[in-house]
Amino acid sequence: MTIAQLTDLHIGLPQEDTYGVDVRGNFLDIIDAIRQHGPDKLIISGDLCYRDGQAEIYAWIKGILDDSGLAYHLLSGNHDDTRLMAEVFGCSNLLRDGELYYLDQWDKQTVICLDSSSGRISDRQLQWLRDALADQPAPILLFIHHPPALMGVPFMDGQHALQNRADLQEILRAHPYPITIFCGHYHTEKSLRLDNLDIHITPSCFFQIDWREQEFAVDHRRIGYRWLEPATDGWQHALRYLDGRQLPA
Repeated sequence: MTIAQLTDLHIGLPQEDTYGVDVRGNFLDIIDAIRQHGPDKLIISGDLCYRDGQAEIYAWIKGILDDSGLAYHLLSGNHDDTRLMAEVFGCSNLLRDGELYYLDQWDKQTVICLDSSSGRISDRQLQWLRDALADQPAPILLFIHHPPALMGVPFMDGQHALQNRADLQEILRAHPYPITIFCGHYHTEKSLRLDNLDIHITPSCFFQIDWREQEFAVDHRRIGYRWLEPATDGWQHALRYLDGRQLPA
């Protein structure tokens, strides 16, 4: 079982100004790179759209993914319209009160995907997670758009962190087995160990934010995805970077 994680596509409409970044070209390049390695699963962990969820954007992304032959799964981010995304991608059956969160089995691995698109985890979703973990006496692989903790990235921690992260952490840290968490949202590469939680931020397919700065600053415009493979003690994983594309001046 191999998994590729891709996050924060920020695809705009065809004539939309996306800070001079060729986001569609970036997506095509990174999907081609992932396809060449042939993962068993691809998961895209939110922010498929540039600013707001648009049916036209989702349809374009779906066309590329369907043509790629990759088996893919989706999460919703704060720049997505969850209901619209689910409708276009044909997974409205997974929605609970308009939120997209679910548990799945990939090979022998229990996988949980959460919906943090509102900037918080809803009370209903927290209770669902509590119940789901109680029924899974095993290590968990978890995907979520927002990191479930402050990550030492001053600008994002200060202005764009998950609002009720303490509530989420309480549930996750009570699980008596390791939980490996892969997320996005912060547009950088960062990892944190917190009791039984291993948290890893995967960089964006747009541009990367300088993790050292208090104010917004672009660090670089390379794009990346994460490659996961099973190991004897969990999962081994590595980031793979590509050069990002810029729009003609």
